[in-house]
Amino acid sequence: MGGVDVSLRLIVENIDTDKVETVVVHGISDTKRPFLDRNGVEVRSYRLPIEREIQPWKDLKSIFKTASILRKERPDVIHAHSAKGGIIARAASIFFRRTVLHTPQAYSFMSEPKGFKRRVFLGIEQMFRRINSVLLASSESERQRGMREVGYKPERALLFSNSIRDIEPEQMMNPSLELPEDYICTVGRPSFQKNIEWMIEVIHKLKEQAPRTHLVVMGVGEYSPNKEAVEGLIAKYGLENRVTMIPWIEREKIFSIIKNSRLYISTARYEGLPYSIIESLALGKACVVTDCDGNRDLVEDGKNGYVISDHSVDRMANCIFALISDPTKRAEFESHSRSRFEIEFDMEKNIKLLEEIYLNQVKV
Repeated sequence: MGGVDVSLRLIVENIDTDKVETVVVHGISDTKRPFLDRNGVEVRSYRLPIEREIQPWKDLKSIFKTASILRKERPDVIHAHSAKGGIIARAASIFFRRTVLHTPQAYSFMSEPKGFKRRVFLGIEQMFRRINSVLLASSESERQRGMREVGYKPERALLFSNSIRDIEPEQMMNPSLELPEDYICTVGRPSFQKNIEWMIEVIHKLKEQAPRTHLVVMGVGEYSPNKEAVEGLIAKYGLENRVTMIPWIEREKIFSIIKNSRLYISTARYEGLPYSIIESLALGKACVVTDCDGNRDLVEDGKNGYVISDHSVDRMANCIFALISDPTKRAEFESHSRSRFEIEFDMEKNIKLLEEIYLNQVKV
């Protein structure tokens, strides 16, 4: 779900079918939409009992079922997405000695700031690094973390930045929602990673300078463990009329909401390379974001937005206010966002790099 689903579909839908045949292995209940290649043809797929949380019995079944699929399909390269996908694929690959390109899309140990669980999650990554594993990071920040903390050698730490196709006007769907004119937006489930509670603190502070500013939070649903805490803060500060939380909706509706916003914000504690910000760049939006893995790879402070490195509510509120109150500065940042997308994150150009990475692994 979420970014992993977007990543898989973008790769399958854009990769050259004359060079690469794709087979997808995914969870039983994570998606009901088929995976289509660039010609609109459904690719072969297998469903396994993969769950987000650690579940030893289901995880073991998934490993052996994956091994069975590998025995049948005999792939040249395995590309594993997410922390759980990386574990399943690398464990199953023991029987076949196939290279596993692992794209964490934000390491799971980042979900624990410190303590025993972080050491366990990091230890798992360090152990599986030794099993047919090549890091294929989604951002340079993720690549650096993989070398620094997980222990990958530079030659086994590759980079393929998350990328999207350009967003055409006909791709944007009317969300059929009544939203105020002066809104800013974000995409992120209420969770430790997305840190929406801190965002509410920023909106509370911003109310002093721009009382009409409205926040739209998209992606609330499916897995939102901190939703009640966020709703409690909204009630505490009397922001019920200043915050709109929207459940999972079609990606095309998200495009429309971002396009019509004043700017995009993120208070994430960590990311891989967030698609919502890449989409904001493609749609020509200025961004105000926290300084974390992924965010800092997309937003250049003072160029196409502001990067908040000191975790200051005041500074983030001031930066948002500076942009919503200065159309000229905002337009300048918006132009730089669009240029940055075209140069660095356009899938139509970048997919050729991924094809080369796949083919080079076959030659190794």
